[in-house]
Amino acid sequence: MNDTLQPQAPNILIVDDTPANVLLLERMLAARGYNPRPVPSGKLALASARAHPPDLILLDVAMPEMNGYEVCEQLKAEETLKAIPVIFISALSETIDKVKAFRVGGVDYVTKPFQFEEVYARVQTHLRLRRLEKLRDDLTHMVVHDLRNPLSVLFGLLDVLEFHEAQNLSANTREFVTLARLSAEELRTMISSILDVSKMGAGEMKLQRETCDLGALIRALLATTPPLPGNRTVTLDAPEASLAVSVDAGLIRRVLQNLLSNALRYTPSGGDVRVAVTSSPAEARVTVTDAGPGIAPEFHRRIFEKFGQVEDRNNRTGTGLGLTFCKLAVEAHGGFIGVDSEVGRGSTFWFTLPRPAEKPPGA
Repeated sequence: MNDTLQPQAPNILIVDDTPANVLLLERMLAARGYNPRPVPSGKLALASARAHPPDLILLDVAMPEMNGYEVCEQLKAEETLKAIPVIFISALSETIDKVKAFRVGGVDYVTKPFQFEEVYARVQTHLRLRRLEKLRDDLTHMVVHDLRNPLSVLFGLLDVLEFHEAQNLSANTREFVTLARLSAEELRTMISSILDVSKMGAGEMKLQRETCDLGALIRALLATTPPLPGNRTVTLDAPEASLAVSVDAGLIRRVLQNLLSNALRYTPSGGDVRVAVTSSPAEARVTVTDAGPGIAPEFHRRIFEKFGQVEDRNNRTGTGLGLTFCKLAVEAHGGFIGVDSEVGRGSTFWFTLPRPAEKPPGA
């Protein structure tokens, strides 16, 4: 008897309202060792994916009640389903149809009548890419856990230098220690972001909401920020009146830390980072504006993607993990996040948070 564990067959959801297409794909995929799951409509596809997320989805476009584009949009809007690769299979062959498919989150597009060998090759490719991404994520997760212990030692040594040996250090050396702490804090934030991105992506992080004053939260963060090297400054423009939001204060504080850290990293010596808070009855809006090199428009969406990298004019790169965390945290609160930027004109990162509805007088 062979007790060796066999890898589970990839699970493929087939979504098409034409029985002949479904039957052909189901038989062919099963013959190649896959586990096909056919459904005849978009609504059933969403229900099936939520109940048991597949490894890949083959999706028709022209279906009654809910077309393939709408199905894909809903899949990509749900945290536990957004990473599933979607291959469109459609009789629509115009360029505009293919562009729309990619715009809503599809990874590939096959036109009908299709050749199964082509479908099979594309299925293989995207399943392989997804496996590689999972291996990368698992390896990253292990490395991050291993980094925690040496980082704790580093913070301990910095504490000794700052609080017990400060009188024996020159002014220049004290500034070097401050820079070392800022870098260590940035590394700790990155580690926490990697772990939390993983938890949020798996739906394992629950918000601990409380009503708090957003302006006060930002002021408290700035008050605990270490002295900034290079004569950089941070200016806050926020209303003195209380600005109530219902949030997980720890997560939103870290969103602010990430955006502020990025702004300071790319602002040159002597520059100013501006933080502003505005509000309407429905939402609060926070902006963080730097004096850095700016970001080309084609990268505005990519920088919020996991492991997205952007090379600026000084050849510096960012992992994007911090901004991925910010995006997931803000969207978990029902808000939105984005960036307004041009090359050579700095960047303004912004996010919104919904405000609690005011109770009518006498309620």
